[in-house]
Amino acid sequence: MPGPASFGASASVEFTAVKDWLEIEIGGASLFRRGMKEYEADLIFKKPFTLSNTVELMAGAGPAVSYTTGEGPKWGATFALDLMFWPWPERKFGWFVEPTYTISQGNEKSLAVSMGLLVAIP
Repeated sequence: MPGPASFGASASVEFTAVKDWLEIEIGGASLFRRGMKEYEADLIFKKPFTLSNTVELMAGAGPAVSYTTGEGPKWGATFALDLMFWPWPERKFGWFVEPTYTISQGNEKSLAVSMGLLVAIP
């Protein structure tokens, strides 16, 4: 049975571990709904696929932990697709859409979609 929707902010940092083969993303989020707060963190290992000079796709998975007020911590696994659009070939600024699917202890499942601004750090 679907639960109520939550909204909040997220932030993550991604770096290249092995060029054209492995990217690692470390992220966190705060989600809020009436009477409840949830905090999440994940570590996602991603395989990049360059579709063009300005479009990149990454697929990945990794461990996740969430903490909900009144419930305590729960461990799980996150699966992600990350579609990035870089308007200029220099790839200094861009935007992304990243749907994620998480399965946690107790067979809890969640689907999230993040979107936002990309800023390359030289």
